[in-house]
Amino acid sequence: MHRKFIYSGIAAGALAVSALAAIQPAATAMPSQTGMTTHTVRVCPAHPAPGFASCLAIAVTQSSGKFGTKVKPAIGFNAADIQAAYKLTGLQSGGRTVAIVDAFGYPGLEQDLATFRSSNGLPACTTANGCFKRMDQNGGSSNPPTDPGWDVEQALDVDAVSSACPDCHILVVQSNDNSFTNLEAAVNRAAQQAGVVAISNSYGAAGNFPNNAAYNHPGIAVVASSGDSGFDGGQYPAADSNVVGVGGTSVFKSGSTYTERVWSGAGSGCGHNAKPSWQNGADTHCATKAVSDVSAAADPSNGGLIIYCGSVPGCGGFVQVGGTSEASPIIGAVFALSGKTDGYPARYLYKKKKAKKFLNDITSGSNGSCGVPVCTARTGWDGPSGMGTPKGVKAF
Repeated sequence: MHRKFIYSGIAAGALAVSALAAIQPAATAMPSQTGMTTHTVRVCPAHPAPGFASCLAIAVTQSSGKFGTKVKPAIGFNAADIQAAYKLTGLQSGGRTVAIVDAFGYPGLEQDLATFRSSNGLPACTTANGCFKRMDQNGGSSNPPTDPGWDVEQALDVDAVSSACPDCHILVVQSNDNSFTNLEAAVNRAAQQAGVVAISNSYGAAGNFPNNAAYNHPGIAVVASSGDSGFDGGQYPAADSNVVGVGGTSVFKSGSTYTERVWSGAGSGCGHNAKPSWQNGADTHCATKAVSDVSAAADPSNGGLIIYCGSVPGCGGFVQVGGTSEASPIIGAVFALSGKTDGYPARYLYKKKKAKKFLNDITSGSNGSCGVPVCTARTGWDGPSGMGTPKGVKAF
């Protein structure tokens, strides 16, 4: 994608009366790698009702919280940046399928995906050529009610998978709403589909959630975002014992070099469920499942992906979006590229020799005041970034 899109933001102007603006909290100022102050806004409410999840996408906006052509964020990433930052350029999955589970319908999803992919020089991924498929939580073709915030989330998810793994097939399973009951039904539906090797869940909620069978599918990399509120004890489903919890980083580009530090918003913590065996040797300082296991770009101002959501009410075009919602589908795509998803594939990330060689160890930054290693980065495992970020696929 040409750099002219980087500063375009969303071209639809003020959103004060739109459904998307109605669910957005006030904008938050964040520093960017350009030295400019950028403003960000969650596209879904930060605190969902009990029994419900929030999507975890965060968009760069004007200081008023409105999307518009005057947005001038930090340098956003396109597909080539994701591939270069994580040494994925030229790798292929052989058409393995990454499933994405999200809430609500999005009638223009395939159309918007086509625009993103063509703008980034990626091959077409359509229903007609067998690369793209959408279904409801019952496996049918009905369209659930729409929600503009979750539509932006879905656009980010499919665009992130496309960026990391251009030849991956993409399955989107849309639940009837954002209740965990329906999202979990959608996860189970995704796991039943032939060819699915990874399921990405870019949503969550804080609280004491027990392990749920919907997220326990040996042979599939079930990945989930760690959250966007910094240290909070570990969001669910990232805190499920059988899930690959995905944290986030800030990514800085200088020429062809990419460097990373812990993103201050990346979720982390000691959850309420049993510690999985693969974390036993990682010195997590947690007696339970620790969040996260691995990480990728998440800071909307420093490494946020330029997505396309032109058919979404109040969107209108390209916008820079991050959050651990960006990181989860990237990691799902990397598992698809590796092809190693037998059993519980999180265990591969903790093999020390491969981790040291094929993961970028994130050793600076913090997401809270709880210290090393649950909040503050260090050599080896830490809460916000897990074991690190991809350096190719050999650690997966």
